[in-house]
Amino acid sequence: MSKVSYYTAEGLKKLKDELEHLKSVMRPKASQDIAEARDKGDLSENAEYDAAKEAQGLLEMRIAKMEEVYSNARLIDESQLDVSKALVLSNVKIKNQSNGMEMKYTLVAESEADLKTGKISVTSPIGKGLLGKSVGEVAEITVPNGVLKFEILEITRD
Repeated sequence: MSKVSYYTAEGLKKLKDELEHLKSVMRPKASQDIAEARDKGDLSENAEYDAAKEAQGLLEMRIAKMEEVYSNARLIDESQLDVSKALVLSNVKIKNQSNGMEMKYTLVAESEADLKTGKISVTSPIGKGLLGKSVGEVAEITVPNGVLKFEILEITRD
């Protein structure tokens, strides 16, 4: 049984584009590499041929895995989400109660998480701790070095 993954429209398009690139660009290139290596002589002692075949096998495994992920991908319907609580696709402004530092994160599916752009996964410890909370609530989140307390200052949607 495969795991269903939820994506934003942007994330789903990125996944589909990457899959199409692998199929339409990388797959023909791998076949071409094998053909070129085959033309170089005896296949029993041709390391270049063996390497090209192995690379093709790895590419096909990657394509199969991505096709499985794409077939189990579901688009998140933003119109059905409650805007009063921190849910997936929420922009959450929080304040660390121990040091007063304010941060703003967007809660996203695990596959779209990117800390550099402020997108954290709903499966991460902080993401899990923020889910379902409303403005004014304090989320107590257990992290490897203890418990952090974050006050929810604001919840918005793009």
